[in-house]
Amino acid sequence: MENSRYEERLGTDRMLPLVFRMALPTVAAQIVNLLYSIVDRVYIGHIPDIGTDALAGIGVTGSVIILISAFSSIVGGGGAPLAAIALGQGDRDRAERILGNGFVLLIAFAAITSALAYIFMEPVLFFTGASSNTIGYAKDYLSIYLLGTGFVQISTGLNTFINIQGRPGIAMWSIVIGALLNIILDPLFIFVFGMGVKGAAIATVISQACSAAWVLSFLFSREKASLCLAGKYMHMDPKIIGAVMGLGVSPFIMACTESLVGFVLNGSLKQFGDIYVSTLTILQSAMQFGSVPITGFAQGVVPVISYNYGHGDIGRVKACFRISLVTMFSFNAAVMVSMISFPSVVASMFTSDPELIGTVRRMMPVFLSGMTIFGLQRACQNTFVALGQARISVFIALLRKVILLVPLALLLPGIWGVKGVFAAEGIADATAAICCTIIFAVSFPRILKMRRP
Repeated sequence: MENSRYEERLGTDRMLPLVFRMALPTVAAQIVNLLYSIVDRVYIGHIPDIGTDALAGIGVTGSVIILISAFSSIVGGGGAPLAAIALGQGDRDRAERILGNGFVLLIAFAAITSALAYIFMEPVLFFTGASSNTIGYAKDYLSIYLLGTGFVQISTGLNTFINIQGRPGIAMWSIVIGALLNIILDPLFIFVFGMGVKGAAIATVISQACSAAWVLSFLFSREKASLCLAGKYMHMDPKIIGAVMGLGVSPFIMACTESLVGFVLNGSLKQFGDIYVSTLTILQSAMQFGSVPITGFAQGVVPVISYNYGHGDIGRVKACFRISLVTMFSFNAAVMVSMISFPSVVASMFTSDPELIGTVRRMMPVFLSGMTIFGLQRACQNTFVALGQARISVFIALLRKVILLVPLALLLPGIWGVKGVFAAEGIADATAAICCTIIFAVSFPRILKMRRP
């Protein structure tokens, strides 16, 4: 098959240029994708008179949106590495079965999650930190956003199946098209049409629909794709579903714990005032400037590791990991140090409220300090996923957010007040990164030894 030559390069091309050729398009895609939420928040934060409250309202919807989107990680983070391993072993039929079953799962996830979110919207938003001043903005945004749940699941859940075919450029454009459209439509709907928060949500749904259409047009094409969506595989195969969910539970938990943390942090900050909820929205956006690009880098690297692991080429697996570790750690550390050094500049992107800018300036160093070494955890944890090590990945995913951050966020405010809520993030991030690196150093040689011929 002519298109299969792209995936074969994963096992033959020189490693350094291969890694960056695979990773840079996904990094670019993730950076552009980051603009989905960032641009919404930038425009909303500058709406005259209501900007600060509207920003807090959008911030509390983030936990619900992350939770819903997390289900796409089961297919994208679990199914795609398994399909890449199958391709490396020469089993194309199994790879297509995984893709077909993944598509059906995504449709089911979209229907269930959006229905539940509509039914329980108001109590959930109050629980996650909305107040009487911000609940209206939160409901306006989320009720429209949920109309695009299916588009989100498809575009994010299936995009990784384009990457494993050695086509990161195609995968990149699926995100770039939607994000650029969102940047154009946001000011049109928010300001020109005077729709405010609702306008931002409408722009996002339209943009996500275009991204999903791009992904499906590629995966349904036998002329373009070497791994295609086929009707005969669009059914629930218990063995395939079990394998996908077994590995996908790790990235799912990673995403879910972000949502859980949003619930806990916003709930804790609510008692101190809406301005701290707005502050958290800005700080989490700032954190994404460092974490999202390395997530994109990881998405580009995982297919390379998975393919070569499936092919039994341990030397290439090691080489790929070394490149990813150095790159992720260096980039993330540089971005976080820059943010900590110039907090007012970051805050001014989202608001012109002097009180909010001052609050961000005080809390940003406390909040982001632990993220300076987060690149270590991302490199190690994604390598575990690429190698099909579900249980280790799940533990690491739980460690950072559930075992460490949630208890700290509940305990530290009693000691340090509102600063304790923000300090919980920094302490948990640093501790988890160190623990993950130690676990990886012990486990990696053993995992590779099991695969040696």
